Amino acid sequence: QVQLQESGGGSVQSGGSLKLSCAASGQRSSNLGMGWVRQVEGKEREGVAGINNDGTTAYADSVKGRFTISQANANTVYLQMNDLKTEDTAIYYCVAAAKLGVSPDGGTWCVGGCYVGQGTQVTVSS
Repeated sequence: QVQLQESGGGSVQSGGSLKLSCAASGQRSSNLGMGWVRQVEGKEREGVAGINNDGTTAYADSVKGRFTISQANANTVYLQMNDLKTEDTAIYYCVAAAKLGVSPDGGTWCVGGCYVGQGTQVTVSS
């Protein structure tokens, strides 16, 4: 099993920045692809960004150029969010899988199933 713990959410004004962190732990927490999805109440979950253990990254078009995903080590991933917009308001969930991807339209796929964290709230006000 894999446990994912997010941190770094909060409230910020439009144009501001936040940095999310996710730490993976557990017996199968090494060499995983990791990423972020987000969800607004009443809407479907949307892929945001992903990074695999070969270093390849993928972003949804809605965040490309504003968000950057990176890894501190094999078990920790960051999401630097700049130029935040009100439409970025959502609960952000860390996800992990043997391999994962995010498509430009916000779709997400996982090989072997997705592990999902508890989520952290990001609120952007105008």
